[in-house]
Amino acid sequence: MGTPEFAVPSLRAVCKSGCRVLAVVTQPDRPSGRGKSLKPSPVKVAAQELDCPLLQPESIRTEAFREAIQALEPDFLVVVAFGQILPPALLRVPRFGAVNVHPSLLPKYRGPAPIQWAILNGERETGVTVIRMDAGMDTGDRVLCSPVAIRPGETTVTLHDRLAREGARVLVSALEGLRSGALKGVPQDHSQATYAPLLKKQDGRIDWTRTARELDCFVRGMNPWPGAFTFLGGRRLVIHRARRCPAPPGRLPGSVLPGPAHALVVAAGEQALELLEVQPASGKRLEAAAFLRGNPVSPGVVLG
Repeated sequence: MGTPEFAVPSLRAVCKSGCRVLAVVTQPDRPSGRGKSLKPSPVKVAAQELDCPLLQPESIRTEAFREAIQALEPDFLVVVAFGQILPPALLRVPRFGAVNVHPSLLPKYRGPAPIQWAILNGERETGVTVIRMDAGMDTGDRVLCSPVAIRPGETTVTLHDRLAREGARVLVSALEGLRSGALKGVPQDHSQATYAPLLKKQDGRIDWTRTARELDCFVRGMNPWPGAFTFLGGRRLVIHRARRCPAPPGRLPGSVLPGPAHALVVAAGEQALELLEVQPASGKRLEAAAFLRGNPVSPGVVLG
C-alpha cells in the first residue's frame, strides 16, 4: 500500500525478495498539469511494470474493501507513504500484522513531513524505521531502525531518495524477521516523540532575522516544495541554492551587501547568505550571475 515515488523502491524490493505480492493498493489516478488529465501514481506505474494485481479504492474504510483484502489471506500489509489512515478492522486482517516504513528515527518526527523537518531543524542524522502499525499515527512498536547521516548541502530531494532506498532494504529484513519470529516489536518512548507537520506554501517565506546557518537549512529543507522564497521589489524570488558566508556585524537583515557584481549576498540575523541559484516570478531558474545581468540589484536593497 503506497502512492508516491518514495514507496516505489520498497515495492520493487519486496517483489525481488521472493515475497508473493497479492495486490498493490494505491490512490486513484488524479488530475494533473494544466490540462488536468488523469495521472497514475508512481506506485501504480511500478506495479504495472511488475505485473502486480492493482487496487485503487477511493476509500479503504469500507466493509467491501476490508472483505476484498481479507479474501486474499495476506501474511502482511506493507504500508509506505500510502496517504490514507488504515482503520483498526483492516489492521487486524493480515496474519503477521501491518508494517509501515517511516523516514525518521521514531519516535522523532512522526507525521507527514519528517524528511523536510529533519533538514529544516539542522539535524545531522535521521533514518528509517519499520514499525508494527497500530491505530495511532506512527506510534506502533519499532521492529527495525537504520540511522542515515544527513550530508552537508543535502536537500529534501537527495535525502528523500537515499531514505527510500534504505527503507526498502530494511523493510525486506523486517519482513523476514517477523515471519521467522526472530524480530519482535519494541514499544516507542512516547515521551520523546516529536511531530513533523505537513508544510504549506506560505511556510517557505524567508525570515532574514534568522542566522545564516538556519537559513541554509531552511533553503535546503524547503527544496523542492514549497520552495524558500523572499520578495525583491515587491516580486517573489524563489531561492533554490544558497550558502553561508561571513558578513560584517550590524547590517540590516535582508539587505543586499556590497560585493562582486556577479554575487548576490544578503545579510542575515547572523552572518550572511549568498544566493547561488534563484527563480524570479514567471521566470526560469538562473545562476545568480545570470539573474543579476538582467536584474541588477544595488547594495542596500532590502529583501523581505
